[in-house]
Amino acid sequence: MRSRLVRFVAVLLFSTCFALPALAQDADPYGFQAAPDRERGAGPYDRLVIRGAMLIDGTGGPPRGPVDVVVENDRIAAIASAGSPGGPMKDDRPDGDRVIDASGLYLLPGFVDAHAHLGGRAQGTPAEYVLKLWMAHGVTTVRENAAGNGIEWTLEHRNRSAANAITAPRMQVYVAFGSGRDAPITTPDAAREWVRDIAEQGADGVKFFSAPPDVLEAALREAGEQNLRTAMHHAQNGTARYDVLDTATWGLTTAEHFYGYPEALYTERSIQAYPADYNYQDEQDRFRYAGRMWQQAADPGSARWNTVLDSLLALDLTMVPTFGIYEANRDLMRARTAEWHDAYTLPSLWDFFQPSFENHGSYHYFWSSTDEAAWDTHYDRWMQFVEAFKNRGGRVAAGSDSGYIFKTYGFGYIRELELLQEAGFNPHEVLRSATLEGAAALGMDDEIGTVEVGKRADLVLVGANPLENLKVLYGTGAVHFDRDARELRRAGGIRYTIKDGIVYDARQLLDDVRQMVREAKEARGMAPDADLELMR
Repeated sequence: MRSRLVRFVAVLLFSTCFALPALAQDADPYGFQAAPDRERGAGPYDRLVIRGAMLIDGTGGPPRGPVDVVVENDRIAAIASAGSPGGPMKDDRPDGDRVIDASGLYLLPGFVDAHAHLGGRAQGTPAEYVLKLWMAHGVTTVRENAAGNGIEWTLEHRNRSAANAITAPRMQVYVAFGSGRDAPITTPDAAREWVRDIAEQGADGVKFFSAPPDVLEAALREAGEQNLRTAMHHAQNGTARYDVLDTATWGLTTAEHFYGYPEALYTERSIQAYPADYNYQDEQDRFRYAGRMWQQAADPGSARWNTVLDSLLALDLTMVPTFGIYEANRDLMRARTAEWHDAYTLPSLWDFFQPSFENHGSYHYFWSSTDEAAWDTHYDRWMQFVEAFKNRGGRVAAGSDSGYIFKTYGFGYIRELELLQEAGFNPHEVLRSATLEGAAALGMDDEIGTVEVGKRADLVLVGANPLENLKVLYGTGAVHFDRDARELRRAGGIRYTIKDGIVYDARQLLDDVRQMVREAKEARGMAPDADLELMR
């Protein structure tokens, strides 16, 4: 199994967008370091009461409060007005085994990261590090998109999370198409057989990159027959033969990133115009010219533009744009200097981010202002397309793809929410993409995604209003100037993340991560608070 996995990961490094390398530290039954048994979090309680919060329920409806929310074990049992805004509280308020005074706090559904990866060997990121950063940022559900640490290892972590044996979001596991095989899948029959085998192993879905059209269609249709959901990064080594309209017709449920859409919008060509010296295996080439795709597509509002949007809507495709993961392409300096790197980015992950021919996504060998300008135009068209799809009633889910290109886990997810707002989503729409829309994309909206009686108690309590400023969701909070004290302060930051009725102190989780980073620096002979740039 291990040799097959190593070969598989090596192939994906050049044939896919964000392949996930395997994690190898202290051994567990699958050869990778497992997340430790849960030491954080209290509960679930027979009766947990959250008193006096302002509620943003995830439906897109307006905030309301103060409210009292009652959780019994792992379910929301009651939501009731606690009194008048700014006025007296009611006398007959609920009590319980634990009461959280949420006065001045905002209560939201737990966030869903619809495009996530669980660390890996090349990054040197232990599972505990990744999982705690997610939880500290209110992410209570993730779709692990490829199972790059191995199918069995990833499924085991999904099951341990479901049992709350580890500090972790709940997981869905989408297995990369063809993984576990020594040779590529080249026939429709073999594709169908592989999908059936993955379903039998307990996977939740399949992640596709590229394959011959007949093989891809067979696998997508079989996945539908097996009640497996599907995601696809339309890798450029396949899109000359099919685009997102084709794959959505074959049954694709979510399309990742931006690939496949411009190809469906070409009117003056059928294939992207690459320069003659282009080399897909050279990642700077690959991503430099990916930033020229939208410029070659049909104009916004054109007949072709509208036809593609309407067709995708009719096919019930979900978009997971992952705006944040490519952001360095339009502003490399910003990505490198994010204020959380020194305290929360492991030195090994920082190393992984640096330009390298070996590490996937580390391709900024000599990134120019011209490249950034091209990607600015790329983002403009891409964001217009996603915004138009949302305005037509299409589902757009928030996914971060963190762990690559200077995006630290957790922080990268919040940045994705900011970029959805930049695309034109109002804050209510942003939070709905992070909650209800993400849950629906995973087929879990009957269980999570909104704060409603009967649903799982996956909740987030934050110390400031995210509708006013999404930055308050960052672990570092939002910098602001206190006019009265005449000094800079930080507002917000998530106080508590609640999953299945278990209450986690988000600040404590961040402290754990900060200590991991300090110890990793000390192991390298660095001062524990040293600037990561000192490593270079």
